[in-house]
Amino acid sequence: MDAKELREKTPDQLRDELANLKKEAFNLRFQQATNQMENTARMRIVRRSAARVKTILNEKAAAAAAEA
Repeated sequence: MDAKELREKTPDQLRDELANLKKEAFNLRFQQATNQMENTARMRIVRRSAARVKTILNEKAAAAAAEA
């Protein structure tokens, strides 16, 4: 999911997305530890997606603080 799509979501939806990404990263770490991982690039994608969601959440928080 790219940043443009994420910016259209509400903060609650972004928090849900972040929780899902963290769960997926957790599961991928277990797959890696047990040598069951098929797509090693997926870890990088998930980690970067989580960072992207966090960045947009911070942008929205800063914008809300500036308005208040």
